Amino acid sequence: MPFFPNGEEGAIIKGMVIHGLQKMTLVDYPGRVAAILFTGACNFRCPFCQNASLVLSPDTEPVIPDDEIFSYLHKRKGMLDGVVVTGGEPTIQKDLLPFLLRLKDEGYAVKLDTNGYRPDVVRAAVEGGCIDYIAMDVKNSLGKYPMTTGIPDLDTVPVKESISYLAEGRIPYEFRTTVVHELHSPEDFEEIGAMCSSCPSFFLQSYSDAGDIICPGFTAPSSEEMDTYIAILRKYIGNVQIRDR
Repeated sequence: MPFFPNGEEGAIIKGMVIHGLQKMTLVDYPGRVAAILFTGACNFRCPFCQNASLVLSPDTEPVIPDDEIFSYLHKRKGMLDGVVVTGGEPTIQKDLLPFLLRLKDEGYAVKLDTNGYRPDVVRAAVEGGCIDYIAMDVKNSLGKYPMTTGIPDLDTVPVKESISYLAEGRIPYEFRTTVVHELHSPEDFEEIGAMCSSCPSFFLQSYSDAGDIICPGFTAPSSEEMDTYIAILRKYIGNVQIRDR
């Protein structure tokens, strides 16, 4: 069984459960007009997470039947050309890979969003031809991962494994960090930059309180802080940008 940071192997979600559908995005999948599918549950508890309901109590959220999802995607062929599968954390869904292949069979390019904590699933998705693009959240410098993920004593080896695997360049990918004033510092981004120096693109997203936060009370970084972090990352990575939500 795969390792989960809270020690609960049963945290794997049986089947493939979709709790949300955003019908179109021009931002989340570079170069594509895409729909976004939201899975529930997560193996992290990031205190600044903006999908608290999906993470903490997915059973209380509505479920969208597969038939409804694929009916919508079938009708939107030609208007949409991509699908983003995000969460929550999609890699804890037991039937993720066959679901991704079904999206591919429907004729869509598929992007997977992940925290990278299940490198075995990341590898299987890439090598099984299930996805065309992957975005991995790099939460912080490794020493701050326990605080940033809300998991005390978190083992960061799986994170490093996913970063190293993606660095092999088997698939187009990006890294990204949601920047929180209270959690990030210039020293953290020096380490992040060195750790992710092989990546083609790195995106920073400024934290915002959208009202469904696991632990409210955090604040966004200032524009000066963001400029500093961008400058640090650009010492290591060629393409560093701010992505607006």
